[in-house]
Amino acid sequence: MAQHIDPSSRSHEGSSSSYGTMEAKGPTVSDDEVKQDPTSKQPGVAIDAAYASEDEGDTTTNPFRDLKVAEYYVDLYEKASYECRHVFDPALEWEKKEERKLVRKLDWHVCTWACIMFFALQVDRGNLAQAVSDNMLDELGLTTNEYNYGNTIFRVSFLLAELPSQLISKKLGPDRWIPMQMCLWSIVAASQAALSGKASFYACRALIGVLEGGFIPDLVLWLSYFYTSSELPIRLSFFWTGLDLTQIITSLLAFGLLRMDVIQGLSGWRWLFLVEGVITLAVGVATFFCMPSSAVATKTWFRPKGWFTDREVGIIVNRVLRDDPTKGDMHNRMAITPARLWRALSDYDLWPIYAVGLIVFMPVGPPSTYLTLTLRSLGFSTFDTILLVIPSTAISCLTLIGLTWLSERFHERSFFAMIQNIWAMPCLLALRFWPGTMTDAWGTYGLITTLLAYPYCHAIAVAWASRNSGSVRTRSVSAACYNMFHLRSCTNMHLKFADSSNQT
Repeated sequence: MAQHIDPSSRSHEGSSSSYGTMEAKGPTVSDDEVKQDPTSKQPGVAIDAAYASEDEGDTTTNPFRDLKVAEYYVDLYEKASYECRHVFDPALEWEKKEERKLVRKLDWHVCTWACIMFFALQVDRGNLAQAVSDNMLDELGLTTNEYNYGNTIFRVSFLLAELPSQLISKKLGPDRWIPMQMCLWSIVAASQAALSGKASFYACRALIGVLEGGFIPDLVLWLSYFYTSSELPIRLSFFWTGLDLTQIITSLLAFGLLRMDVIQGLSGWRWLFLVEGVITLAVGVATFFCMPSSAVATKTWFRPKGWFTDREVGIIVNRVLRDDPTKGDMHNRMAITPARLWRALSDYDLWPIYAVGLIVFMPVGPPSTYLTLTLRSLGFSTFDTILLVIPSTAISCLTLIGLTWLSERFHERSFFAMIQNIWAMPCLLALRFWPGTMTDAWGTYGLITTLLAYPYCHAIAVAWASRNSGSVRTRSVSAACYNMFHLRSCTNMHLKFADSSNQT
């Protein structure tokens, strides 16, 4: 287990942060050298005092003002071959206004493209629900049970691929592995236009799951190279807000694509898979050119001036390291050895956060999974169903950002993660005991819409795991482990059954 510095000395991070895993992760750094970390041997020195400040932008929050701490990390970053070590400068200072301007620049170049990549993920993993609102199941001869099994195959493949994908990403670098993933899954997603029956349906769901697995942890790790621990949750909330916006955009797109069943004799759902697969393939190809490996690598042959000036690069790197010095303890293309993997997996301080991922989404999973089939069962048409999913999605965008902002504002994670299920409980009770459920179409729709507008706590939990990881090694593994605990969501896929045919 890693040695954690007492989190109580970092009061500005709230009740649940533990930054202090001061282990060297470079290939030549030994465990004996790790134990010589001056910050862990002297818990009352400058690094703890520095973290006590409330102002993240204040350059007095600099653990490297202590000479011994600075010397230790200079040596650590060199031994680890940290890619940004040449711009590490303990004496660098900047103004708050300058940093705020730079963060906006990061948001434009880094976070915006990350949201576009997340858009591509959601397009290809979420369009099945829109396809089944058409006549896909009838045309393929699939029952609702077999549709359930296809969803389960996708989910299990997606979650089991999380950790292997993350290990590959750590070896190759997220900037190489993520665009490869995107291109591969887009090709398979587009090929669903040629589905012919149960076997091809199951095969495509499995392949898409394997290829998309690990994408989210990979992206979280990449963002941690640019943002501080207090900035990351809000940026992750942008992702899942983007997910909701994607559902709105793809619902409108599906409204048009499902009407193309008169073109070339292809059903509308086949056009849906084909067109959206081509769109995400284009995003995947563009990602090879729009995703730098780090702040020091934005200059390339096709972008000779880069995104940032030399001073801006220095500020980006040093503010991240002052927030968490362990972010430089591995090169971004360094593999995680089996021994280091085991140490990361056995970090039991993170297990309660994984438990959040295991249980918090259980109540809202089934209504979300079967929303389109439920609306069809209520008597709404295919095209009305596509449009009726939009209101809950739009409201969810606002509740997600609001919940994440409040969590950071009050430096509290666990309480705000609970609000999701506090919101859901009255709606679920009403759906269970109200006599009009599934007979009063608009009343049932109103309850489901209110339920699915819940404040999504996923961004809080993922950032919580990242900020408590305390090393690049553990951070690389923790987001994948958190997502893998979502295997419980497979139960969502088997709560609606049909004996022999699709009920739409």
